[in-house]
Amino acid sequence: MIFKLKTAKRTQNIFCEIERSTHLKPYTLVKHAIAWSLKEGTPADKFNYDTNGQELNRQTIMGEFDEYFKVLIEQVEGRHLTDDEFFPKYVKAHIDRGAIILESRFKHAGNMDKYVLEALGVGDTV
Repeated sequence: MIFKLKTAKRTQNIFCEIERSTHLKPYTLVKHAIAWSLKEGTPADKFNYDTNGQELNRQTIMGEFDEYFKVLIEQVEGRHLTDDEFFPKYVKAHIDRGAIILESRFKHAGNMDKYVLEALGVGDTV
């Protein structure tokens, strides 16, 4: 069983940029990225094989919610995933895709307060 993954370099850069302005750590941003990717509601069928980014371990990403994340990703993917498929392949795919969405949402919002409101679906920032 694999317990670590490496993000794409672009994902690492996005996390670093957002961390500089918000002080949110990658272990928080990775959860936002997965959530935005899952919200797309479509399979992450394009895998970014670039592994030149940040190394993250499974416990840091999922914590006690490992099974919950797996069920959500399986639902979006429309099929059962073996543990080896789920982590790191599909988790990485959703992190990398979600980081791009996160970056776009954050830039569109302009600041942390507006981003939070947009993420909650409140206000007219969407």
